[in-house]
Amino acid sequence: MKKLEDYVRSIPDFPEPGIIFRDVTSILQDADGLHLAIDGLMESLKDVEYDVVVGPESRGFIFGVPVAYEAHKGFIPVRKKGKLPCEVISEKYDLEYGSAVIEMHKDAIMSGQKVVIVDDLIATGGTTEAIIKLVEQLGGEVVKICFVMELAGLKGREKLAGYHVDSLITYEGK
Repeated sequence: MKKLEDYVRSIPDFPEPGIIFRDVTSILQDADGLHLAIDGLMESLKDVEYDVVVGPESRGFIFGVPVAYEAHKGFIPVRKKGKLPCEVISEKYDLEYGSAVIEMHKDAIMSGQKVVIVDDLIATGGTTEAIIKLVEQLGGEVVKICFVMELAGLKGREKLAGYHVDSLITYEGK
């Protein structure tokens, strides 16, 4: 039986020389790979008490919604600035070259709700750090953060110190 990491396509020298791009789409396009990913995320949450799943667009939607569905929980989308139709709260965060803003509906999380964040990848941790700030601004409590893949060489976990973080696959490099 194949392991989840067997479904990840590694592309050398993308987007620049010396970088190995870990392609999550090769997990998604194979039914067995997709099942392994969702089952792995569900296993990492088996003893966690939570109320809702939060995920950023777009791949956080892809992995977060099946987790929410399977656990019979609601799913809360975090989107890029200007994409949500109701009143929002916003958080700016740094990218490698510049910055970005993500938003969440102001009424998405009730005070005291226990939140799990699900995304495909942790690299520098900036996006997830911004999501945590949004959740906590609304009074939610982040009880676990789950990723399919982690690029440990970029030290994203350091930004998430104090939170319970799990990754199904960890790559030591960048």
